[in-house]
Amino acid sequence: MNIKGKSAIITGAGSGIGQAIAIELAERGIGAVGLVDRSDNVLNVARVINDRMDRPVAEALIGDVTDAAFRAKAFDLMCSKYGAPAVCVPAAGITRDQIAVKMDKQTGKASMYPIENFRLVMEVNLVAPVYWAIETVARIAEERARKGKGRWTAEEGIQGTIIFIGSISKQGIPGQVAYSATKAALDGVAATLGKEATYHGVRFATIHPGFTDTPMVRALGQEYIEKNILPYTQLKRLIDPSEIADAIYFMICNSAVSGELWADAGWHPSA
Repeated sequence: MNIKGKSAIITGAGSGIGQAIAIELAERGIGAVGLVDRSDNVLNVARVINDRMDRPVAEALIGDVTDAAFRAKAFDLMCSKYGAPAVCVPAAGITRDQIAVKMDKQTGKASMYPIENFRLVMEVNLVAPVYWAIETVARIAEERARKGKGRWTAEEGIQGTIIFIGSISKQGIPGQVAYSATKAALDGVAATLGKEATYHGVRFATIHPGFTDTPMVRALGQEYIEKNILPYTQLKRLIDPSEIADAIYFMICNSAVSGELWADAGWHPSA
């Protein structure tokens, strides 16, 4: 799919992979990109992008990705100004890491992973990406209907591409019962929506990044990173967000790519 002249919407665009893919798409010639984040740092990201381009490209959209009213408002703005987004990368995500069952040696009692944390991670990492994706498909379908178009045909070219941000954690990492569950679930969502959305000319894929140099990973602490991550990667360093963004751009533009792409820097943890 050629992104020139089209619009995109990226969640989690205030930092990390979301920010990197927003910059990548702008530099590759996207017509417009909506930058979604709950942090006002997204204003700075939009300013950086627009300063690099010879025209305004980035729209900063500040809000909670789990808020359906905010999601609708963000799409309304993008659709009214640029048409239905042809690209969606719902990259916003959180962790609430904790061993699922932890024993108190003094009392002999076991504490369990807080269910409220599990539900929060599900809302941000799974429910929100799914519904930003579904809304993208819906807006493309509505735009096609206004043009009198029904079932998509190959001669029209791909109408939209949605890339989910999975993770190597879907293979299972101790302490990440909630996070790993959400990332594994995205594969099933992409497979299902990909089959449904073909009717409208929209394709789905999932990228599974390894440990990337983002605020989320840096929050683990340098000691943890050097002891538990770097020795098990072929690169012996964290992945740069721009490397993930480059891979996502490839996935967007090469319409033959479907399913999953692993960008894990050869990470092979100990058992």
